[in-house]
Amino acid sequence: QVQLVQSGGGLVQPGGSLILSCAASGFTTDFYAIAWFRQVPGKAREGLSCISISDGKTQHEDFVEGRFTLSRDDAKNTVYLQMDSLKPEDTAVYFCAADLGRCSLLAATYRSWGQGTQVTVSS
Repeated sequence: QVQLVQSGGGLVQPGGSLILSCAASGFTTDFYAIAWFRQVPGKAREGLSCISISDGKTQHEDFVEGRFTLSRDDAKNTVYLQMDSLKPEDTAVYFCAADLGRCSLLAATYRSWGQGTQVTVSS
């Protein structure tokens, strides 16, 4: 059974940085992808960035390109989302998700989800 455990998040001032982590367990192959999404009340879950574990290819939505960066620690089966130059509109609950296959920014692609973590950008 695939499990995802998130950590990180919290309160940060505009222009600041945060790093979120997502530790995956239960996969028996490296042909899977991990993605990051966020959600604010009343809106659909929004895809941000994803990585295909087998080849390291990444994909980012245009509005986070240059501000959000993915990295990985294969020994820990963990993917990190480094978020820089944060804006108040980045305030949301952030989720990681994983499933077999390649990177996708469509929420429906993923069957396994982390518990979510609140990110608040405010002065």
